[in-house]
Amino acid sequence: MQEIIQISTDKHNGLYDITSQVKKIVGKSNVKEGLVNVYAQGATAAIMIQENWDDSVQNDVVNLLNKLIPEGVWQHDSQDNNGDSHLKAGVIGPSEMIPIINGQMGLSTWQNIFLCEFDGPRSRRSIVVTIINTATS
Repeated sequence: MQEIIQISTDKHNGLYDITSQVKKIVGKSNVKEGLVNVYAQGATAAIMIQENWDDSVQNDVVNLLNKLIPEGVWQHDSQDNNGDSHLKAGVIGPSEMIPIINGQMGLSTWQNIFLCEFDGPRSRRSIVVTIINTATS
């Protein structure tokens, strides 16, 4: 089973919680034992599992990446001024794989799934959610 989540982003760099949308897709799949892959389409976005308690961790992630990978100093900036966006997305990575255990995502209490936007705002970001059933019957 596969579905695409569409979201819009309102920041140049930001994390957007997509856990509830992924959870709905997992529920619809009726898979009890398996894997869910969450994949960001686009070379300037990524997927991250991170703490969901408050915005501080998400803000810290953005601030860290901005310090490590500053804007305006990359060769790619001469094409479309977003060299840092590509590098940030590459460091974080385009996908996460989460186990499905007894029909539920195997996330801990404090884990959520985030789309990481590094080249926004964007009117549409697409996230591909793929469910793999690993149960043998």
